[in-house]
Amino acid sequence: MAEVGIRKIIITFTVIAAAVIELIDTSIVNVALTNMAGTLGASIDEIGWVATGYILANVIVMPLNGWLTARFGRRNFYATCLVVFTVASFLCGTATNVTELVLYRVIQGFGGGALQPTAQAILFESYPPGKRAGAMAIFGLGAMVGPAIGPTLGGVIVDNYSWQLIFYINIPIGIAAFFMTLRYIRDQTYVVRDRSPIDLIGLGLLTAGVASVQYVLERGQREDWFSSSTIVMLTIVAAVALVWFCVREWRDPHPLVDLKVFKDRSFSAGSAIGVISGFGLFGTALILPLFFQNVLGFSATQTGMALLPGAIATAISMPIASRLVQQIDGRVLIAMGLLIFAAGCWWVGAASQDADYWFVFWPRALQGFALGFLFVPLSTVTLSAISREKMANATGIYTLVRQLGGSLGIAILQMLQTRYQDGAYANLAGSVTAANPAVSQYLNDQHGTAAALQGVVMLNATVLSYDAVLRICAIVFVLSIPLVLLLRGMPRTSIPEPPGVAAD
Repeated sequence: MAEVGIRKIIITFTVIAAAVIELIDTSIVNVALTNMAGTLGASIDEIGWVATGYILANVIVMPLNGWLTARFGRRNFYATCLVVFTVASFLCGTATNVTELVLYRVIQGFGGGALQPTAQAILFESYPPGKRAGAMAIFGLGAMVGPAIGPTLGGVIVDNYSWQLIFYINIPIGIAAFFMTLRYIRDQTYVVRDRSPIDLIGLGLLTAGVASVQYVLERGQREDWFSSSTIVMLTIVAAVALVWFCVREWRDPHPLVDLKVFKDRSFSAGSAIGVISGFGLFGTALILPLFFQNVLGFSATQTGMALLPGAIATAISMPIASRLVQQIDGRVLIAMGLLIFAAGCWWVGAASQDADYWFVFWPRALQGFALGFLFVPLSTVTLSAISREKMANATGIYTLVRQLGGSLGIAILQMLQTRYQDGAYANLAGSVTAANPAVSQYLNDQHGTAAALQGVVMLNATVLSYDAVLRICAIVFVLSIPLVLLLRGMPRTSIPEPPGVAAD
């Protein structure tokens, strides 16, 4: 039994290490894009594809996780993904132009897309039901803390070293995880290898549909949404391809993606809440750094440090939540997590241009603390009724919807922030006239210029817009709380370990 326990620890460390480097890579490049553009002689629009290309490849692979695992075996598939991700990381660091870098990032995204859902499936299957909350807490440390520390780590590297290092640091971790995967991770005996012909039509529909959705969400704001013929065309492609794909997969006895997992009420409701959590996690992860840098004037390193309290608070709350889920109905904890995160968003939504580090410290810490109470019970309850044979498929879908929720949050919040800023500027500028005593005092007493006054008006409009979208995010979280009622409760006592699970 001691050997079994040590084996589980090694498996846990192996999959968590791989998932963390993949998750960090989704956010770490964001703070390095300007440096990359300068080094490679690329425009900001061109260098943006370094982030977009990676996410596009990610979302194509995620829903195929179950099918690829069944077709090639869990260990072989996971090890191959690690090789692709690690080799592509090396190539990214050697890129000499933006085309090469984007190509290598797409390859890296294909390798990294399956690491997170496969890691979650391995952990969920390797632990008995009574200990799965603890396993999800460990996984959640990577899933939630990884994207949070990415900007911090990236800021330190970019400010003190070179952007190439953000890719090279993946190499030793990837190599170690690869060899530990071959040594300690085994294929489950209950998973039947899929030898059926590849559904090329279904694969094409999935690729076209999911990639189009992600492109629209990633590039819509930059291309002014439906004023762009490309956005309009890809929206139509996404709608047609995904509807066709869903109908086809529902009827197929050997589907690429088993959508029948949505028949389970808890999985459907949990996935819907997962969209909201992704909305908040990734949406605020974009909005807050922009606010820190554009309004408060923080550097990349200072921005990372301002986000760090959230990551630390999540690391603290994860183990607490894993223990409480054994004592308290998980639905109560999920509702608490949604409500506390909403409170943190509303709090930081009161920030002004004079806010300092300590003003944003506490609401950011509150948000991070809430994510621990949200992620652990939500993952446990959502996947609790899924059979072991369908676990890889379910975690792939669950990860995808959370990722798409994040992309949706980023797209919506970016759009709203721009619209609110324009509206706020128009309203404020309308009152900036010579007849306004405050304007006269500014121009006369402080020797201000009209250009400086215009800058002050724009700064205030920007602050109002960021505050507005943060509070909208808070409202969305509160409105999602009724979805918790659709989740099934879980027994709060330890359940005996199924035969054969302990050996994994």
